[in-house]
Amino acid sequence: MTVDIKQLLIFDFDGTLIDSVPDLADATNAMLTTLGKETYPISTIRNWIGNGSRMLVERALAGKVEVLEGELTVEEANYAEHLFFEAYKNLSGSKTVAYPDVDSGLKKLKAAGFTLALVTNKPIRFVPKILQSFGWQDLFSEVLGGDSLSTKKPDPAPLLHVCKALNVTPEQAVMIGDSRNDILAGQNANMDTFGLSYGYNYGQDIRELNPTEAFDDFAALVEYFFKNYTIDS
Repeated sequence: MTVDIKQLLIFDFDGTLIDSVPDLADATNAMLTTLGKETYPISTIRNWIGNGSRMLVERALAGKVEVLEGELTVEEANYAEHLFFEAYKNLSGSKTVAYPDVDSGLKKLKAAGFTLALVTNKPIRFVPKILQSFGWQDLFSEVLGGDSLSTKKPDPAPLLHVCKALNVTPEQAVMIGDSRNDILAGQNANMDTFGLSYGYNYGQDIRELNPTEAFDDFAALVEYFFKNYTIDS
């Protein structure tokens, strides 16, 4: 069997490498408290995460996943998002943890010669601090946040931008993530997609989105790369 060479591994962040829900939930509830609104349990807020901070804020204000057009004013959403960012910035981040085997797995892949990149919908200003807290700041050759470009996942532009910056074709890259935004972005960029089932996908099985491959834990993903892909040296 002929196996395409995969050189570039593009990872999502929240829900793929790290579980940031506890800190995001604390910031969300702090925002809601400041606004005098009802707060929510972490189990509810978990289902609102994955489409970037603006959507999280709008869902929290509306108290549901599907926010209708016109249900919130731009001014309301802007002010709430400002409060959310302030609350999130002031958190220590101590509740954000790496998923099992992610730290060792990333380092194994890097040492094996794969090029690693990070494409997240989290605002870029919050990313370096988290990377540094895990000692991952030197693992990724490119890092993009949700506001690094004019569009974000599921638009393919961030993935194609990373490929161009690193002189890699989409056929030589893989998008790895936990949500529909990640899988759709990879499919829209005409690259293979690897889904992880443990993250934030609004209760939908990642396999329903037809990724190229799907895994239930990070160690299985890493093992798959070592078994099936070679590096073009």
